[in-house]
Amino acid sequence: MGTILEIKDITKQYPGVKALSGVSMTFEEGEIHAIVGENGAGKSTLIKIICGAVSPNAGKLILSEGEFSEMTPALAKKNGIRVIHQEFNLVPKMSVANNIFLGERVGGKCIISDKLMLEKTSVLLKELNININPEEEVEYLTTGQQQLIEIAKAMSHELKFLIMDEPSASLTVSEVQAMFEIVKNLKAKGVTVIYISHRLDEIFELCDRVSIMRDGHYISTNEISQVSRQELIKGMVGRELSDTFPEKSGFQNDEVVLECKEIKGKGVKSASFVLHKGELLGFSGLVGAGRTELAKLIYGAEKIVGGELIIKGEKRIFKTPSKAISSGIGLIPEDRKKEGFFAEYGIDWNITIMSLPRLSKLGYVIDKEAGKVADRYFTQLRVKAPDKKQVVKKLSGGNQQKVVIAKTLAAQTDVIIFDEPTRGVDVGTKQEIYKLMREIITQGVSIIMISSDMEEILGMSDRIIVMSEGKITGQLLPEEFDQKKVLELASPHSKTTKVF
Repeated sequence: MGTILEIKDITKQYPGVKALSGVSMTFEEGEIHAIVGENGAGKSTLIKIICGAVSPNAGKLILSEGEFSEMTPALAKKNGIRVIHQEFNLVPKMSVANNIFLGERVGGKCIISDKLMLEKTSVLLKELNININPEEEVEYLTTGQQQLIEIAKAMSHELKFLIMDEPSASLTVSEVQAMFEIVKNLKAKGVTVIYISHRLDEIFELCDRVSIMRDGHYISTNEISQVSRQELIKGMVGRELSDTFPEKSGFQNDEVVLECKEIKGKGVKSASFVLHKGELLGFSGLVGAGRTELAKLIYGAEKIVGGELIIKGEKRIFKTPSKAISSGIGLIPEDRKKEGFFAEYGIDWNITIMSLPRLSKLGYVIDKEAGKVADRYFTQLRVKAPDKKQVVKKLSGGNQQKVVIAKTLAAQTDVIIFDEPTRGVDVGTKQEIYKLMREIITQGVSIIMISSDMEEILGMSDRIIVMSEGKITGQLLPEEFDQKKVLELASPHSKTTKVF
């Protein structure tokens, strides 16, 4: 065992931003090496430099094959470097086998042998203990299965170095454990794994060493057994963080602002619950339980086919999201990149887009008023950017999420649905979002929070609703909060209990 990769004095400058400042690290053969840091710390830029997607302004990469002032995708592939990105690079309509060997001529220079491709895929999947039909189309696989196919795809070539960017972000507990077993097997074969995650519990369970980055600088590297959770957090944010979750206000309010009575629609078989004014109502369940689908039915993004939606005592069905927004219902979607913001537009434009009817007169936007709104929420949410004209696609994931939240707050909604509010967000930004959610509640706004993070559900909710297989299976009051009870209600075929 020895050093397989050394990063030496890597610097990357973008217009107005220094993404990396003289970063140096070493990675050992056959280790699982975590890289942690807040959004914007430079982790993604470093990954792109290692795999050849971005060229550094200075510094070099040192491999056993030699020194490189810059890497290219072809050179990275030749040196056994593979990356599994947070957004999968799979073709939904193609089979598992075709995805794994996409771009490869299996069988010869002129002929692609489907039979040989299927045989190789079967051997590879068996080696990884993945029970998936090689002929199955990828679009019919679960998110966890698609993650495993990405790993198999990386292993279809010579693999020395695997980079995993937020690999567990969309996985269930069981899927995460299955992925862990495969990663440990790769380590046993001498593969070096760089593991990037905001979930610190995973870092301590899986990794051998951890390197901390902050604001484009390398901070330190430690053996995982020699560092505490609080020390990691302090290294990432540069300060001590108090308790993760803000203190609850002891919610007590009988005023109902939203009620669902046996709501049915795409992905939802039956959902009945009430939401009170100033309440943070947590929705828990496994991936695919129907929580996001229910949110879209309430928001008008999908059609309600049965049941009643009652808003402040009035029966309502929203045919479009704009109707829901005008009635005071806002949604911060799970997939912020596809549904949350306009990537090519500026922060200010995104913040005010849902508020234009209020900020317009005779069909014309009042620029001065729109500017005030953008300034207010840009400052309040502490969006890290050179200015509010910055194009949103250039922001880190955490700051993109802040823009989506700012846009919804600016629309002055009374009920906000947060769908996975801190997915892919660092610990410091998480705490900011949690505090913001509690501040919103004190102003009389009601929140529905959908989360797959058990700590988040237990730590933030005033009451918990659990879903399974398109149905609400029960509710838990604060005195009943317990991880085991949540998981029991979330399990398929769990017995439905009465929900108030």
